Amino acid sequence: MTQYRISEAAELVGVSDDTVRRWVSEGLLSVTKDASGRQVVPGAELAARAQAIATTSGDRSHVRRSARNRFVGLVTRVEIDGLMAQVELQCGPHRVVSLMSSEAASELRLEVGSRGVAIVKATMVVVETEQENP
Repeated sequence: MTQYRISEAAELVGVSDDTVRRWVSEGLLSVTKDASGRQVVPGAELAARAQAIATTSGDRSHVRRSARNRFVGLVTRVEIDGLMAQVELQCGPHRVVSLMSSEAASELRLEVGSRGVAIVKATMVVVETEQENP
């Protein structure tokens, strides 16, 4: 069973260590001790909590879409140059960069500090994990 220390769990979900400890005290996550005596939370519970947070922090529109990869965040950079624009969003611990037409960026009224949702639909997504010690 995969387990994460409090600090690792916080980093993975994009919250503070104190938030994870609060979730533990509120019974939203369980905690045990690892072989070194450090508190750890089960990976499966952390994944379920991350999904619950994502469901409540999504956009509030009533639009149906086929894309499932949605990243809610803040616009941190908008660079318009001629016909194209580069827009960066900080979505929790993730930086998402989008290239779009300058017309689209203007129509969306994107500016640093505004809320945005990056929606990604791809036919190929690479998933990697850390190599376990043999």
